[in-house]
Amino acid sequence: MPESAPEVPAPVVHTPARRRAAADADRKHLTPLEVDRLLQAAKDNTRTGVRDRCLIFLMFRHGLRVTEACAMRLDQVDLDSRILHVERLKGGLSTTQPLRAEELRMLKSWLQERSRWLRQWDRGKSRSGKVPLDRQALFLSTRGAALSRKTFWALLRRYGEAAGLSLPPHPHMLRHACGFALADQGADTRLIQGYLGHRNIQHTVRYTATNAQRFEKLWR
Repeated sequence: MPESAPEVPAPVVHTPARRRAAADADRKHLTPLEVDRLLQAAKDNTRTGVRDRCLIFLMFRHGLRVTEACAMRLDQVDLDSRILHVERLKGGLSTTQPLRAEELRMLKSWLQERSRWLRQWDRGKSRSGKVPLDRQALFLSTRGAALSRKTFWALLRRYGEAAGLSLPPHPHMLRHACGFALADQGADTRLIQGYLGHRNIQHTVRYTATNAQRFEKLWR
């Protein structure tokens, strides 16, 4: 009997939806629209939503690492002067940065909520734990200690699911989101480097290298 012809595999069709899914799988940052969706998801959390919205927004606007954000102290925030003292880790350059109107509004809301938590604990309301109360931590957990990286990571994942994001978010995506958003606004690479506290500019060029807008002023 003659041999049958070998089966030829069907070509893989890369539809727009598949291409978007592949791009999302490789993406290491969130878009501003995705950040907005996270903020909206946190708004529905009546227990810690005020805190979480403030934290997510500050991490996005100031390119904070999760450890830098969770370690923030009250004295790093100056509402009167509208500035935030950013203490960079990993050998980064610490900076003092302006606080914009929306950041101030979220900070004031959280500080009011934070004071309410402290008053309840001072009146004897039980906390979900027996750790010492940390009155200087900016972002408190429901146990009264500084919010941990692990807790925030889990919260962000849940908000991502609630927001229906196409990729599971993790905290460092907010820092990258800041860098890409600044590049999209036309910020200079050196300016972004200083804002994010990078000592080596090679860590910054990832944000501006793929941005076509940096060539807009050429050949005019």
